[in-house]
Amino acid sequence: MPQHQESRPNSRPKMAPVSSLRAALLVSFSVSLTVLLGLGLPALLNALMRPLGLPETSVTECIVVLYLVGVLCLATPRIPRGSVQRQRDECEPSAQGPSAKCIGRKHERHKKINRFTALYCSVAKITEDKDELPMVTLQLLLLDKKCCSLILVSGKAVLITGCDSGFGHALAKHLHGLGLTVFAGCLLKHKGGEGAKALEEFNSDRMKVVQLDVCSEEQVNQAVEYIKDNIEDSERGLWAVVNNAGVSTFGEVEFTSMDTYRQVSEVNLWGTIRVTKAVLPLIRRAKGRVVNVASMFGRMGNAMRSPYCVSKYGVEAFSDCLRYEMKTWGVKVSIIEPGNFIAATGILTRDAVATTANKLWSEAPPVVKEDYGKAHFECHVAQMRSYCGSGVKDAASVLDDIADAVVSKRPHTRYNPSEPHWWIRLQMMTHLPAAISDRLYF
Repeated sequence: MPQHQESRPNSRPKMAPVSSLRAALLVSFSVSLTVLLGLGLPALLNALMRPLGLPETSVTECIVVLYLVGVLCLATPRIPRGSVQRQRDECEPSAQGPSAKCIGRKHERHKKINRFTALYCSVAKITEDKDELPMVTLQLLLLDKKCCSLILVSGKAVLITGCDSGFGHALAKHLHGLGLTVFAGCLLKHKGGEGAKALEEFNSDRMKVVQLDVCSEEQVNQAVEYIKDNIEDSERGLWAVVNNAGVSTFGEVEFTSMDTYRQVSEVNLWGTIRVTKAVLPLIRRAKGRVVNVASMFGRMGNAMRSPYCVSKYGVEAFSDCLRYEMKTWGVKVSIIEPGNFIAATGILTRDAVATTANKLWSEAPPVVKEDYGKAHFECHVAQMRSYCGSGVKDAASVLDDIADAVVSKRPHTRYNPSEPHWWIRLQMMTHLPAAISDRLYF
């Protein structure tokens, strides 16, 4: 959400100390879980072994096996689930002749996509002048025992919203690099925004920058008409839409105005629904993909983040309902639930925290200010300030997951690119009884 920039104050309140009760509960829970697994798991396994006539196991063996299973769950690369479209090319000189060759095998440009190793290659036709090799398209070359397997993405187009900065800007470049035609929706294109200019400087027929405010019905409809006029075959439709545009803010419920709730949901939720509904006929025609960027806070709530959580919970519900409806049309719907990528996106800065804090305090009702007090308010603001620059610094895992959702033949329903401790917290918050998870984290 656009904010007026102000200089941050010289005096900075200290972050509120971690509750000793909370720390004790976390340690106690870890110890109890370890003891329970150490004693209960062997007993359970041995009870199953006896009827089968198998030897009993020891506590040490069970713990080692459990540890290995946990490591495998976190470290095993995602199993390839097929690709959108393949063309098999023997890539043998005798079969190909002097008129064509696979450049990828010679150059072996390796890149990690979707957490499994792949090769990118370009297919070029050699003309009479050997120095001029016109590039046909960038293809994904998967290793095969007998031949090269090319994933053809040429002719497929994707619309991405929120390409001015952050995930959207990086994703537009990433998918363009894979050979897709990208319609990059930018909020500030008409104002000469730096993000839109950087994408326009590609000077590529496959990078088309579109003015797009997801809150504007008129701009959304104009973008759809532009896409229809600029895709190779309108009858084949639009392959994918990535609803990435979003805003974030913070503030306790009683300090947050109804206007703030509406503004955040207008972009994050209603913007996602508005764009999806507008392009869905084209997506259905292509039997393509709908990829909605939600958040880990679309699965679990958090203090100080209610406007954001409300909007992202809505995106999750909308995506689930849409997935059920689109199954008969052959359209795949995926949800991306990033963890903390503040450092990678710069979505939260100290100036933004100071500006939002001033707005929250100045607009709060007098009774709320009196009851909560300035000290309480400043402690929570200090906590938000401490998050600036935190989290994963590289957005590659998010880009890889979105790319997988776009090009995989069988994409996942949900992707959770995040740090391990946030992933563990998400599992505990969504699977443990609330009385336990509340004690652990709040």
